[in-house]
Amino acid sequence: MEETAAKKILMTYEGVKALEEELENLKVVRRKDVAEKIKEARAQGDLSENAEYDAAKDEQREIELRIEEIEKILKNVEVADDEPKGNVVSIGCTVKIYDEELDEEVEYKIVGSTEANILQNKISNESPVGAALMGKKKNQKITVETASGVLKFKILSITKG
Repeated sequence: MEETAAKKILMTYEGVKALEEELENLKVVRRKDVAEKIKEARAQGDLSENAEYDAAKDEQREIELRIEEIEKILKNVEVADDEPKGNVVSIGCTVKIYDEELDEEVEYKIVGSTEANILQNKISNESPVGAALMGKKKNQKITVETASGVLKFKILSITKG
């Protein structure tokens, strides 16, 4: 059976490093911790009614699934060149925009979809706002249609990283 080529996952260098560190922690620290928990729970005897054993096995499954997920991402990752090209918005850039509707300035870092985290103001290059910003320059006005309505922005600044 031939394996189809996996879609490349675009990420910043910073995002790749964070995933590599998480993977190392899961393999070296968390696996060992959960193995110890399982060993201690087994020592308590009857496993059929042992909540600690069940919880430890569940945690072990979650760790292994996350390891598998990270390895799959890293196998297909493409590190985005986070050098602004001709001062246009690209992955890895931090963009300060003026939101006309809310009459406020907002700053976003443009990242790959696996790194997006709105609580940290990291938006995906594939999100409606991120996609609309890609390739645009300082002082350009942008109109974005989102599920919550039409948004209007003006790019105030573009910085690397």
